[in-house]
Amino acid sequence: MTAARTGLVAIVGRPNVGKSTLLNALVGEHVSITSRKPQTTRDRVLGVLTRGTAPRLEQFVFVDTPGFQRQHKSLLTRRMNESVRQALAQVDAVVLVIDASRGWTAADEAVVRLLPTPAEGAASRVVLALNKTDELTERERLLPLLALSAAKYPFAALVPVSAERGRQLQELLDEVGRLLPAGEPLFDAEQYTDRPVRFLAAELVREKAFRLLGDELPYGIAVVIDRWTETPERVEIIATLLLDRESHKGIVIGAGGAKLREIGRLARLDIVRLLDKPVHLETHVRVRRGWRDDAGQLTSLGYD
Repeated sequence: MTAARTGLVAIVGRPNVGKSTLLNALVGEHVSITSRKPQTTRDRVLGVLTRGTAPRLEQFVFVDTPGFQRQHKSLLTRRMNESVRQALAQVDAVVLVIDASRGWTAADEAVVRLLPTPAEGAASRVVLALNKTDELTERERLLPLLALSAAKYPFAALVPVSAERGRQLQELLDEVGRLLPAGEPLFDAEQYTDRPVRFLAAELVREKAFRLLGDELPYGIAVVIDRWTETPERVEIIATLLLDRESHKGIVIGAGGAKLREIGRLARLDIVRLLDKPVHLETHVRVRRGWRDDAGQLTSLGYD
């Protein structure tokens, strides 16, 4: 019998609780893009962490899901919510993330209602991560929050963490590791995601747009790679930011093209780190009206 343990672990929660930041901190790589704007994550992104050595080895295959939304404003939102439901049905364990600095909200409780109910006599396979504990202004608020959390659902464990500061992450992994089934690793120990580098590069461009444009950024934005030319020495990339309204074009481009240039400059720096070679990145903006509610366009963009 193998001593190795391997399992799929869904990271779920309402928008903007730090799920992607937690995934990146656990894996130790920039797998999922982050920003302070909710609904940054649109796809299910796999992050892989292999801990220990054979024969006593643990492999966590984390699934970072979009934030679950109670209001379905577009077909894109509905597809994102469905990806959360699918992830919960397909995994071996679940990490529910809430924002400890804000406590429980109605949106958090909506996610709890999606969690699997443990069968009679069976142990729970859901761990609660109370994130952003570094933002708690009064530390004594944590104990009542833990007690309240325990009454919400029969969690296997409750772990206060700070993904931003890297606090209590090993303790969280220990608790999740106990829920992993016996099994051989699915990925090589050095692999940290299943996503191709083109996907990661496009996401890095979108991340920089989210961060630079802030509240000005329209939700109707996607990034596609139009051309990728790679040699052993360098990579040349042409990327297009797709918008769903003509009126948003000026916001993304900025005065004299300054905003778009800065998006490209910052994205290029991260793509260089990702690929470990020189990168030439060219960015463009194009309007594709109504893409968030067009099933064919969503599929072509990868939002199945």
